[in-house]
Amino acid sequence: MAIWLTFGFVFGALFVLMITIRMARVDITQWHIMPEPNASGFHVMPHGVHAVVPIKARQEDVIAAVQDIARHTPRTRVIAGGVSEGKVTFETRLRVFGFPDYTTVATAQSKGQDVLMIHARLRFGRKDFGVNAARVQNWLSQLDAVVLRS
Repeated sequence: MAIWLTFGFVFGALFVLMITIRMARVDITQWHIMPEPNASGFHVMPHGVHAVVPIKARQEDVIAAVQDIARHTPRTRVIAGGVSEGKVTFETRLRVFGFPDYTTVATAQSKGQDVLMIHARLRFGRKDFGVNAARVQNWLSQLDAVVLRS
């Protein structure tokens, strides 16, 4: 009997946690931000990833292409911005518990060159176990070579 009570308590606590995470309000101003482009490359951090990639195509075309790729990514939606703004922030929820990750994509000038910046990070926790890096790598690999480096 005690094992069933313990199991019920743990299951109930996980259920409440999952509902709390799924229903948490999103402060757009906290997530629709982009750090300054300081170094090209792919930089993995414990809470996410920041990528700066040189581009030759028009900035609007690159943002539109990334937005199209994100639209086809499961459990991903736009929460702020758009192509006309030159910056878009997406929310991607993990399958099981629905933990949200936020990915901001923007174009800018860095050292006289157009660049695509992708800043992906988790909202809850301290480590994302490579989930954001995998998503950003996937998005970058889907971008046509002509869009990034034509």
